[in-house]
Amino acid sequence: MEGACSPGPPIQTLAASAARGRLRRSSIGPLGGDTIGVSRVVKRQTREPKRTITVEHNLEQTISLLIRTPAALNALLRELPEAWTLRNEGENTWTVFDVVGHLIHAERTDWMQRATIIVQFGESRVFEPFDREGQVRESQGKSMAQLLDDFARLRSENLGKLRALNLRPEDLMLRGLHPSLGAVTLSGLLATWVTHDLTHLHQISRIMAYQYRDTVGPWRKYLGVLQCDGHSSAA
Repeated sequence: MEGACSPGPPIQTLAASAARGRLRRSSIGPLGGDTIGVSRVVKRQTREPKRTITVEHNLEQTISLLIRTPAALNALLRELPEAWTLRNEGENTWTVFDVVGHLIHAERTDWMQRATIIVQFGESRVFEPFDREGQVRESQGKSMAQLLDDFARLRSENLGKLRALNLRPEDLMLRGLHPSLGAVTLSGLLATWVTHDLTHLHQISRIMAYQYRDTVGPWRKYLGVLQCDGHSSAA
């Protein structure tokens, strides 16, 4: 199930109210007359919004983010109380511990394995299906510190393998065969790898925020991370 996270309309309402307040204050001079402040506020409000630009896939940019994920997880999660890492969002949902295990399982069985298949076999060999719950057995008996160490090691090894492929720009258009999506490109796979990281970094923040969903009280309506209603399916 694809997830959706909304920052919620209250923040927009606050911004609009603040703008109206600035407009009222700047439009009333010492004698109650109009001032030049009105035009300044109106000009700020009518400024053209920035356009969203889709970034084309760039291998070095992809690697620059992939290399940072282990350190980001380590900084956030190492030696964190289990109240943050072993609680979930309800029945049939993951804990932070589960998410890190899932990232490890993907490092072992997904990204570089599939990239190698694309380079060596193209569309003549179908990818093995990915076991989205594979981390359950692999993480048993381990601590969060061990998972973080495993993830850092596997990610470093995989990035070494990726660099060793010496991919040319034209190689990124090589195609492979996904068991459910059909034909996919190497570029798409590598872009999905980095976006998968970002998805689960967000998921981790959402799971942790969920633990304070009631404690925050009425501020909950302003906290976008508490408005998320789902996440992604197996890749």
